[in-house]
Amino acid sequence: MATDHRTLHNRVLAVLGPAIAAGEYRTGHTFTLQGLEQDFGVSRTVAREAVRVLESMRLVVSRPRTGIRVRPRRDWSVFDPQLIRWRLAGPGRMEQLRSLNELRAALEPGAAALAAERGDAEERAQLVVVADQMVRTGRAGDLETFLELDVTFHRRILELSGNEMFVGLSQVVAEVLVGRTSYHLMPRNPRPEALRLHKAVAQAIRDGLPDVAEAAMRSIVTEVSVALEGDRRAEPAS
Repeated sequence: MATDHRTLHNRVLAVLGPAIAAGEYRTGHTFTLQGLEQDFGVSRTVAREAVRVLESMRLVVSRPRTGIRVRPRRDWSVFDPQLIRWRLAGPGRMEQLRSLNELRAALEPGAAALAAERGDAEERAQLVVVADQMVRTGRAGDLETFLELDVTFHRRILELSGNEMFVGLSQVVAEVLVGRTSYHLMPRNPRPEALRLHKAVAQAIRDGLPDVAEAAMRSIVTEVSVALEGDRRAEPAS
């Protein structure tokens, strides 16, 4: 029965969450548990479980006698990976990607510098191995494997920084990388300049050169920003 509840409440979330994230329900829109039961053909328990998840993301607030109200966007838990995925799936995809990449610009160059200063020598050397694998798979056009390596590369840099706050944002950074690939915003073969920069970051971190690592990582994020801006301009007018 518990499994059935999870399946059903996930079905409710799969419809309601993306709709709220996409702005289909404006701030202040009110739902009721009874209405959700009827709309989705689920029990009161299942409807309540779905609402609790939305509350945990701060998308809605539930109050006795006033119903379930959609919260202002400024209140949302914008770092929640599920909410990020919902927003990437909606009409505001490019805006969300741009926002995420601006966060990367503020975070990753500094993390790369700290990784060069603080990281374990063996783990810093291993980062070069990952970068070499990225070059090979990128040139071969194996985007699936390239994505896995790219996520690993950036996560390890955050870990090597020794800053637990940076590490806590590793999944958010991953969503930028996954989002660009999932929505076909990556070229079939990653740009040679991007591959070169990843190798440069890895080598600078290995060699304990924080200023070089920071500059190379900033160039990576800038390269992504330029690519996203080009993708945004190429989008057809709605």
